[in-house]
Amino acid sequence: QVQLVESGGGLVQPGGSLRLSCAASGSISSINGMGWYQEAPGKQRELVATITRDGSTNYADSVKGRFTISRDNANNTVSLQMNSLKPEDTAVYYCNAAVKRKGNWYHQNYWGQGTQVTVSS
Repeated sequence: QVQLVESGGGLVQPGGSLRLSCAASGSISSINGMGWYQEAPGKQRELVATITRDGSTNYADSVKGRFTISRDNANNTVSLQMNSLKPEDTAVYYCNAAVKRKGNWYHQNYWGQGTQVTVSS
């Protein structure tokens, strides 16, 4: 079994900052790509940022220059530093990881339970 557990969401004023963290645990052999996605009310889940095992990153245009994704391979964690937050960043944020379980030869996609981020004055 593999679990992804997010933390760090909450309510913040426009222009403020939040840091999201996600920890993967369980029977893990290795993790390839990790990322963050957002799902706003009435909208489909969208990519926010991804990071490869060697640290290459990719960002949605809407968050470039404001958000930074990072990961700790030794501890199987991924984080998202969110600065200069805007009301339109309000969404549930989901952690995602491509995990190879011990004994398997392939990677599977796993999701966290989501954490709410609300940007409002």
